Amino acid sequence: MSRIIRATDMPPQPWKNGMGVTREIARFPADASDDFVWRISVAEVNSASPFSTFPGIDRQIVLLDGAGFIMTLDGKQRHALTMPLVPFAFAGEAWVDVEMAGGGTRDFNLMVRRTQATGQVELLTGPGSHLVPADCVLLYLAQGTADTLAGPLSAGDAWQPDGNPVELHEGAKALLACVTPHG
Repeated sequence: MSRIIRATDMPPQPWKNGMGVTREIARFPADASDDFVWRISVAEVNSASPFSTFPGIDRQIVLLDGAGFIMTLDGKQRHALTMPLVPFAFAGEAWVDVEMAGGGTRDFNLMVRRTQATGQVELLTGPGSHLVPADCVLLYLAQGTADTLAGPLSAGDAWQPDGNPVELHEGAKALLACVTPHG
């Protein structure tokens, strides 16, 4: 069933480690707590605080706005999350230290329990009508405006697709969160 989730309906909540704020968009199952199969949120990173750890979870993070930050994973691998709308995958159990590249940022996060499914974030750009892949559990409108049969979308809104196309307007950019269950 198609459903629009408005940006205004995503209340802020503290990170698992209490050192930041996130706005959950959706999770499956909807009533799951830490035992979700997948979870999608937008986090606000305003300081060089370490990320929460999520053992057994594969994560994909995408910079939405701001200068970004440098991630150091387990004290070894460094990754500059400074290019907007470019997904980066990493293990949820990794210890992630953050060095800010400028002021505060917002980033899109897909978390998937690796024993139950695999996940991928893909960029979709407008203008035009687009069918989303069958394994897409959520479309997040990062920039611009779009239309669905369920109603219009503005930047920051999300849509749980139902097999119908999305019409992206000029300049619109969307992130597709795709999840494929094992078996």
